[in-house]
Amino acid sequence: MVERIECLKNGNWYGFEMVDQIISPSLVKDVFVTTKIQPTLPQVTIPPSIGTPENVTTTIVDTSALPHERTELNKEIRRSNVILLVYSDHYSYERVALFWMPHFRSLAVNVPVVLCANKSDQNKGVSTDQVVDDEMLPVMAEFKEIDSCIRTSAREHHNINEVFFLCQKAVTDPIAPLFDSKISALKPACVSALQRIFYLCDKDQDGYLSDKELHNFQSKCFGKPLGDLDLSAIKTSLQKYSSDLVTETGISCPGFVQLNKLFAEKGRHETIWLVLRTFHYSDSLSLHSSFLNPRFDVPPNSSVELSPAGYRFFVDLFLTHDKDNDGGLSPSELGTLFAPTPGLPSQWLENGFPSCTVRNDAGYVTLQGWLAQWSMTTFTSHKTTLAYLAYLGFDSSLPSSSTLRPSTEALTITKPRKRPPRPSRRRPPPVSRTVLEAFVLGASHSGKSSLLSTFLSRPAAPSPTYSPSLQPYTAVNTVELPGGKQVTLLLSELGDHESSILANQSALDKCDMLIYAYDSSDAESFSHIPLLRQKYPQLDDLPALFVALKADKDRVKQNCEVQPEEYTDQLGMQKPLHVSVAWGSVQELFVRVAEVGLDPGSAFVRGEGKGEGEEGDEGRMRLWIALGAAGVVAAAFVGIWRRMSGRME
Repeated sequence: MVERIECLKNGNWYGFEMVDQIISPSLVKDVFVTTKIQPTLPQVTIPPSIGTPENVTTTIVDTSALPHERTELNKEIRRSNVILLVYSDHYSYERVALFWMPHFRSLAVNVPVVLCANKSDQNKGVSTDQVVDDEMLPVMAEFKEIDSCIRTSAREHHNINEVFFLCQKAVTDPIAPLFDSKISALKPACVSALQRIFYLCDKDQDGYLSDKELHNFQSKCFGKPLGDLDLSAIKTSLQKYSSDLVTETGISCPGFVQLNKLFAEKGRHETIWLVLRTFHYSDSLSLHSSFLNPRFDVPPNSSVELSPAGYRFFVDLFLTHDKDNDGGLSPSELGTLFAPTPGLPSQWLENGFPSCTVRNDAGYVTLQGWLAQWSMTTFTSHKTTLAYLAYLGFDSSLPSSSTLRPSTEALTITKPRKRPPRPSRRRPPPVSRTVLEAFVLGASHSGKSSLLSTFLSRPAAPSPTYSPSLQPYTAVNTVELPGGKQVTLLLSELGDHESSILANQSALDKCDMLIYAYDSSDAESFSHIPLLRQKYPQLDDLPALFVALKADKDRVKQNCEVQPEEYTDQLGMQKPLHVSVAWGSVQELFVRVAEVGLDPGSAFVRGEGKGEGEEGDEGRMRLWIALGAAGVVAAAFVGIWRRMSGRME
């Protein structure tokens, strides 16, 4: 980073004399020059190695206030990052408010200004506090552009290095985004950022930073623990303002904000910036986009799932915020958990969270439902999960709070799924995923919504009036397979968006399988499925199951050319599974769906297109095997006949 400091001499001789003495002898050579020097000095560059903060290169440009130099002056002002405005007597002080500050505004520049009262050695009878109160604070109150003020003496080398350090800090650690000097308060964006930082450091979520948590915070931000004397001094200073800011438990969130307000009031805003940047805040007090959306490339035909570290992080979040230990997150507990984020993910709201996942009898999200929800989010939109991992503090969730880790460690990429095209399809290998999605397709009133409710362990409430599903809806839950393997299953009902989704090849590519559902007690229900397959032939690229719902009612003959059992026989597929949400055995259906998703080769259409696809290949293979076997038998028969003929002769 290169920073330009514009040195403006407010007046004729006194202003630029001070600047000259600072730039050449006092700043660079550390010597006060008594001989007369040129009115305007050449540009001076201070390398980062000479004690500059943030490793910046500082360029100091001396300027003249003479009228014929005004064009060059304005040019340099527009190029500057910070302006050092110097005065040394009453006349030059009056010009600060009457000329210079209005002139800066007329040039439409928005850079910080450091106000410097030079030649303090000539006014030793006046204290610095008096100069600040009588001269500097009134001007700073009128012009918010003035970042800070300082009193210097080039002759005595008083605050010479400090004045340029203030200029550097005004660029690298500006006070304006943090603190409103007119009302002496931190700005709302700064308060919001500090409150989020407090939340992330309050590991036990008791509303206070304990001594241990403060030590971890200090080590994370400043690389060293907080000394006992310093900690005691901080608590003492906060107790002067309110006893609520510090208790035996620790420092409260308002106390943490007040502590940073004290830093700003004392001109130590670089301390606040160091804290903010440690927690990935940019100069605009927003989280860096590279932190919220790190690069994470996903190969084609692969999916994204939570890694063990990701699951452990979300488990810890759940357990920490389940304050009443009832096994569920109430609305207030969810509100506290999502406090450092923009709120619930929009995808969750669109899908009707928390009704889309597992809840307890009180309607609160259980740990199983919580993990299933994040598994679904990661599967469908891993960028959303990455952003919320950043908001919720995954990078600082390790026991050693000084150790950072990228949010991408919470995710893992599955092996690409192989799904050969129909003309040359071979049996695809099993997939190694733990999150699967199935589209539930079928006619209206076939019982799809009731099936999804049962999947979430909620009984389907009988309703005297039928209310069709208009918006897509996904239910997510965990299914345990024989052997103990856990699979997160997403069952999606498409609603009125069925046509647009099925016509979208990218949506089908993400889907693992289809469930063709019909009402076995409704004669018009099954006919929807052949029409759907005829309209969207690409559906045959996915494995599928046929399910006859409402099996607890009387079964009727379907009003279509081919009955469901004969239809599936023609396709070379398993006959429809007859289930009812009123039966406990319906859970076996979800296990079967997960098994098909993991081993899709057992549920593809085989009867149609025979001879072109896998069935044709297998038929030709059986023909060659049969012909080969016949040839072997014939050869054996000829051999035996010849031997018998030889013996007879």
